[in-house]
Amino acid sequence: MVRYNGGANAGHSVVVNGERFALHLIPSGILRKGTPAIIGNGVVIDPDWLARELDTLHARNVDTSALIISDRAHVVMPWHKAEDELREAWLSEGSLEPIGTTKRGIGPCYADKALRGTALRMGDLLRPEVLAARLPSICRLKTAMLASLRGPAAASDPTSNRFDPQPMLDLCAQWRQRFEPYIRDTSALLLDMQAAGKRILFEGANATLLDVDHGTYPYVTSSSCSSQGAPTGSGVPVSSITRVLGIMKAYSTRVGGGPLPTELIHSEADRTIGDRIRQRGREFGTTTGRPRRVGWLDLVAVRYSARLNGCTGLSVMLLDVLGGEKTLRVCTAYELDGQRLAHLPPDGAVLARCKPVYVDLPGFGDVTAARTLADLPPQARAYLDLIEKTVGAPVKFVSVGPDRAQTIAV
Repeated sequence: MVRYNGGANAGHSVVVNGERFALHLIPSGILRKGTPAIIGNGVVIDPDWLARELDTLHARNVDTSALIISDRAHVVMPWHKAEDELREAWLSEGSLEPIGTTKRGIGPCYADKALRGTALRMGDLLRPEVLAARLPSICRLKTAMLASLRGPAAASDPTSNRFDPQPMLDLCAQWRQRFEPYIRDTSALLLDMQAAGKRILFEGANATLLDVDHGTYPYVTSSSCSSQGAPTGSGVPVSSITRVLGIMKAYSTRVGGGPLPTELIHSEADRTIGDRIRQRGREFGTTTGRPRRVGWLDLVAVRYSARLNGCTGLSVMLLDVLGGEKTLRVCTAYELDGQRLAHLPPDGAVLARCKPVYVDLPGFGDVTAARTLADLPPQARAYLDLIEKTVGAPVKFVSVGPDRAQTIAV
């Protein structure tokens, strides 16, 4: 199982045998004993966060010996997190709007990856002589750059966000000692697995509308979240990916800034419904704990995402969260400047002006006991039928609860 994008800014809550695990960098395949869990080259790794995650799993008796880390994955350094926080503060004080990042240094690390000269990769941790040669220049540049971002405050406290080479070398030495056994050329490993006929599952970390190229820019993350990011983020040929399962919720959510046309905020009744869905669905960020913004299901966005990813099937999650609502609203089109739109404009400024066009469906009751599609009430099946018809992809799985037995294969 391969994680191919993002960093510790994202995560999955996984329930196995009634136990809930919050995973951020480590692929969820680590919970299946003996399955290689690979962090691919497209991921940016905060070694401190990864160490904490490993320690947490060890404390819960999870075998992590199958973890493998790409030597080409980039390292989130302390200056990346400092820059992330300063940039968000700078945007908040100006005429621009903050992106709403997790301040985990993800964007600045990906920026350094593109800039190249100031970047460090996990494989570099294994070469102390390379670090000793490069870190003095990098530390000098990052200290000066962050002092500029801080402005007058830097003059009153010149030690803040100051990075000296020796402490950074010591930190990298600690990371080398902890992670050296895990670091490998994962692209070669995956190509060998593929040649041997092994099945490989690629795990995304963020929703499609956060994709840096195809999401609601600029309110996006800094990596390729769609299935198109899997080949470059792992080092396998694009032709090797034959099935794409689109994971969607039965309603819409978003964390941080950016447009959410169906957001339940426009009346007291809407906010009450939104709060109810948020609590039932545990809609709080796995990484940050931030409350997620909640809205009615937006099938314009789902259809866009399914087509972009080339989805061969859909997995509709958290259907049970909608149980008990009298009426369910589903957005099937937008209205923009008096014109009806059937397609999502993936520009944040344009999408923010779109108004949802709804279809209303009758609600359904408790579905948590359903184990087959036939067990679902007609109203729930009608909801799924509308998804299939509008999105143009078949529903392959339906989740009616967190337990593995509550995921229905259609």
